[in-house]
Amino acid sequence: MSIFNLKQKINLAKQAITKSSPIYVQFYITSRCNLACQQCNIIYGDAKHQEMNINQIELVAENLKKIGVSIVLLIGGEPFVRKDIHQIVRAFTKRDIHVRMQTNGLASDEQLENCVAAGGKDISISLDSLHGGTQDKINGGFEKSWDDAMETVAKVSRIFPKDSTAFFNSVIMPSNFHHIEGVIKFATKIGWGVSLVPVHISEPTNPLPYRTLDYSGTMDFKNFDYKENEIYNFISKLKKLKKNHNLYDSDDYLDDVGRFILKKPINWRKKNNNMCDSPNLYFAIAPSGLLKVCCDYETDGKFYVYDKGFPEKYLNRTIHSDVMKKTSVCDGCMYGSYPEVTITARNFSSLLERALYFNIATPKIQKFTKEELIKIAKKTLNEQNIIN
Repeated sequence: MSIFNLKQKINLAKQAITKSSPIYVQFYITSRCNLACQQCNIIYGDAKHQEMNINQIELVAENLKKIGVSIVLLIGGEPFVRKDIHQIVRAFTKRDIHVRMQTNGLASDEQLENCVAAGGKDISISLDSLHGGTQDKINGGFEKSWDDAMETVAKVSRIFPKDSTAFFNSVIMPSNFHHIEGVIKFATKIGWGVSLVPVHISEPTNPLPYRTLDYSGTMDFKNFDYKENEIYNFISKLKKLKKNHNLYDSDDYLDDVGRFILKKPINWRKKNNNMCDSPNLYFAIAPSGLLKVCCDYETDGKFYVYDKGFPEKYLNRTIHSDVMKKTSVCDGCMYGSYPEVTITARNFSSLLERALYFNIATPKIQKFTKEELIKIAKKTLNEQNIIN
């Protein structure tokens, strides 16, 4: 089973080889959110951006098609606060651009059904722990947010077609460090995948949208008694789990996750002249339509992706020099898809790993009720002896 059609596969292979057009774009369709997660600052960092209407988003979709984009992630905030999300999905799928939707569990039955009807068959849900109390605390103290996530997992399993794929996004933090293995095992039992991101911390004097301000110091591993060998053993265990569990991340990426947690230099940028591949292989779009280097940084120039002249500015590399002013001085990140795309495009073993995952080993969503999911989650917790 593959979530990509033949045309998309050919385009993805071409992009990985030539590195001349974006494989992946993160589109922040809103900064609004129903939660206030500890590890995220997006509701403040991107609040200045006014949301585009559907007509402007149609122009964005058309321009992304013209520059050859293969995959768009619809992200927020919480994307499903937008009542027109199914129209946004359709704007891209009708142009043969693959869409992944992300949610924290807010999506309703009607929204999911409409998104599937619009061609959406790829979704990810935020899940950082199988322990409801831990997850609710991470989500800003909102009670039953874990419960809502389980409800949405059940909805997806019921509504999405068999050729769909679904993932959990999990952020590795001191508070859930020992819970990650359980999330991976739970996901495997129900036919979902998992993608991991280490928590990123921002300085209060320079707040960045996708990094926690961490005033309390509870998000920084250096403030806890984690030994270096404990972190490396954790990464080694994750890599072993991949052999028979649905962990998406490449070995190279996971190695760098360990280095990032320990505040050591990461390798994926080192192998790429200490730069990332924005905007050659990826970039981000703010809710206003402004092109961003990534989820955190904006360019000095203002390039709006809905503008008629955007494709020409991209293709003649007017935009690239502006973006590279930022990427050349950035310390680097481990924001999941950005390093993974670079690693995949520049490392044959990782490229082969991705190709096998999405063509042969793609997890198949299984149908479960909310009650069944909670029972599986509790059993998985008990197997790990996790109580908080």
